[in-house]
Amino acid sequence: MPKALVDYRGTLLVDRTAKVLADAGCDPVLVVLGAAAEEVRERAELAGVTTVINPDWPSGMGSSLRAALDALQDSDAPAALILPVDMPGIGPEAVRRVAEHSSPDALAAASHGGRRSHPVLLGRDHWTGAAASATGDAGARDYLKQRAVTMILCDDVSDGFDVDRPEDLERHST
Repeated sequence: MPKALVDYRGTLLVDRTAKVLADAGCDPVLVVLGAAAEEVRERAELAGVTTVINPDWPSGMGSSLRAALDALQDSDAPAALILPVDMPGIGPEAVRRVAEHSSPDALAAASHGGRRSHPVLLGRDHWTGAAASATGDAGARDYLKQRAVTMILCDDVSDGFDVDRPEDLERHST
């Protein structure tokens, strides 16, 4: 099943993530849809978001990052804040903390347990490079490893776990 359609505490992960971004003040909020895009559109609320279809989704999340950054090219956004749907422990406060560093040359990320996590902030000056390095399931990981990234401590307001298996939800549903 696509992670976007996973129910977490009564809400689809895609709707939860879009609401977290909107509640944190992100505008516009883009949702990149890949696997089962039509089913996601039918079942999810997606209120107030712009959906972007990623036809290359089978190649990994790198293609979703490229699709999102491409969709933002004609906007006046100084930066893009990236939050995968499979991280339900991230709330609006963590997003706001990272977004406060927004500028065209920004590279910032939440820190959980001393490790780089999400959300990740990519200033506009980095979009071309990040997109070029985004292959497979690595996203912008390789690009970020080669640069100084401002780490924003978020352990006190969020949990950086990601959901890869149903057990991951059970472990964090209380």
